[in-house]
Amino acid sequence: MKIISVNIGKQKTFQWKGKTVSTGIFKTPQNTHLQLNKTKVFGDEISDAKHHGGYYKACYIFSKEQYIFWQKLYPVLKMEWGMFGENLTVENFDENQVIIGSKYRVGEALVKISIHREPCYKLGYKFGDQNIIDQFIKNGHSGTYLSVLEEGIVRVGDSFKLIETPANSLTISQLFQLNYANKKDLELLKIAASIDAIPKKKRLWFESFIH
Repeated sequence: MKIISVNIGKQKTFQWKGKTVSTGIFKTPQNTHLQLNKTKVFGDEISDAKHHGGYYKACYIFSKEQYIFWQKLYPVLKMEWGMFGENLTVENFDENQVIIGSKYRVGEALVKISIHREPCYKLGYKFGDQNIIDQFIKNGHSGTYLSVLEEGIVRVGDSFKLIETPANSLTISQLFQLNYANKKDLELLKIAASIDAIPKKKRLWFESFIH
């Protein structure tokens, strides 16, 4: 996995169901490095601290290869890196292969794979089509959030070097599919509920299906 674009955004407001809401999903590529801090990417504006930023969601990455799929679905849109609100656009990143809780050295930073992205209406607003939420779930390539264990600078061209993989975990794809499955696999639920790399609230949510 290698970084091909580093992206940050400023807050933007828009009208949604009669209310003014803000979002930081409009990110653009930067011609410089990014500083990964423990709770956010330096300079990146977060509008919803409840669902973004913090220890478990300090940085969001998305796959370069998935842009081909989405450009075909939305040919009139200009698909610049950062279109999905990712801080790092990464090539050769496959959610079917990457394990939750794995630690990577990237640039000066040490990061840990945390949890998949769950799309919301703000992604639909950016694409001009709320149908993208169901399309995103069906496609199954969610990207992932990172926890930053050691702060540091990352740049275009930096590679993710695997340091450690947990023994009992799930791939990003498995967790994403489990999250949205109508009938949830009991054994996978037990594993998901035990993964300390994902937020405690989410672990308890998975655990609630076991009992």
